[in-house]
Amino acid sequence: MSDSGAEVPSSSSPSLRRRLFTRYQKFLDDLVPFKTFRWLFALFIVVCYTVRVVLLQGWYIVSYALAIYLLNLFVAFISPKIDPAFEDDEETEDGPQLPTTSNEEFKPFIRRLPEFKFWLRTVYAVVVAFTCTFFVFCNVPVYWPILALYFIVLFSYTMKRQIMHMIRYRYLPFTHGKRRYKGKDATVLQ
Repeated sequence: MSDSGAEVPSSSSPSLRRRLFTRYQKFLDDLVPFKTFRWLFALFIVVCYTVRVVLLQGWYIVSYALAIYLLNLFVAFISPKIDPAFEDDEETEDGPQLPTTSNEEFKPFIRRLPEFKFWLRTVYAVVVAFTCTFFVFCNVPVYWPILALYFIVLFSYTMKRQIMHMIRYRYLPFTHGKRRYKGKDATVLQ
């Protein structure tokens, strides 16, 4: 306790941290409409990472971990938020459902991982993997053809299982835009 009664000023780091987070969030919010640019940027950093790994001829275990993580993200991206396999009865449902027959009303496909979060996590993962290539301790010596073969088998099995799930519960995670119907005068706005 001090006799003067003056309080010690608190650190400004929480307010600085809050301001930086707000700016970062504003930057991300501004990026949302630019889907093509975002994915071209993601492709660019993946190509840069791939070129670095090929030129250095190492860090295959980091590349394998990155590929497994990206596969996991992709499966979450094409999966519905509410899995129809776990639906027992309709009274206990709190959220939207996918139609199972042709005479049910249309309910939109809601992804388990939205597109923007898929892109953001992809960029984060590639940046972390790229950063790992600067550290020698991350360069674990492995026989890379076995990792590549194992990833191909894992990818094939996972995608086969996911496609069978899509067929069984009749959903398609990709849309091609809004349908446009021709009227009697055969003019269609595009």
